[in-house]
Amino acid sequence: MSDNADGAMADEQSVPAERKESKGSAVWREVKGLLWVLVAVLAFHSFVAKPFYIPSESMMPGLLKGDRLVVSKYPYGWSWVSPSFHIFPHWEGRLLGKLPKRGDIVIVTPPGQSDDYIKRVIGLPGDTVEVRRGRLVLNGRPVRSEVRPPALIPVDPNVPCGIEFSGFIVRSGGREYCRLPIVRETLPGGPSYDTVDLGASPGDDFGPVKVPADHVFMMGDNRDRSADSRFGLGPPENGLGGAVPWENIGGRAEFITFSLDGTTEILNPVSWFRALRSGRAGRSLRGARD
Repeated sequence: MSDNADGAMADEQSVPAERKESKGSAVWREVKGLLWVLVAVLAFHSFVAKPFYIPSESMMPGLLKGDRLVVSKYPYGWSWVSPSFHIFPHWEGRLLGKLPKRGDIVIVTPPGQSDDYIKRVIGLPGDTVEVRRGRLVLNGRPVRSEVRPPALIPVDPNVPCGIEFSGFIVRSGGREYCRLPIVRETLPGGPSYDTVDLGASPGDDFGPVKVPADHVFMMGDNRDRSADSRFGLGPPENGLGGAVPWENIGGRAEFITFSLDGTTEILNPVSWFRALRSGRAGRSLRGARD
């Protein structure tokens, strides 16, 4: 009788322990699943593609502050800047490396820094780059350029057309626009793209400089308001400090996913849709080549 009672009590005590162990195992399985999802997302962002937010006016008129892009990581191979958080030690060169083409829009990390810039590739290794009175000269020849009708960009909180564009605001149909003078450039073997020419600026006369091996020379499309390879690293110019090592290129800009005008209110979901700029989603950033 006593033996039977003791056995029954042991069985009753083992049931909660088994249930507790089973519950703990289920929680750990969920945690492991979430960790694997996180690892997969980080790996995709680091080695395949990631979103990118345009934080400034340096690539106007083609890219506006508030645009969200897809940046592919694999076209030029991988380097120390490929991981989304630049967690790897700096090493020279690239794994399965390939140079960008002139005209590609890329994200780049300035030497010795961790922030990502977005610029257009202008010069490749061996090229001689010069700017004369605001016009680009490549390998001793002026790049083909054409004055185009001004771009009318709606004024909003992300494109306020502020003091840096003083005198360029116009009104039409009851709305304010930033009226920007446009010059279209066509690089040798590269795409045609629009640049902004606001007038005289410190970067209008530069060089000539020869691009070293395994380096690229970059400029912003908003030529008079872009801190790029024409300007020194760090304050006060905050440029790229000349041609940039190719391992500092983080990826190639592919297309715009959506664009926000800066009126989004976090606690007001209706404003999320109201802030969307029409006509920008899906716009390719890979121009047609000659």
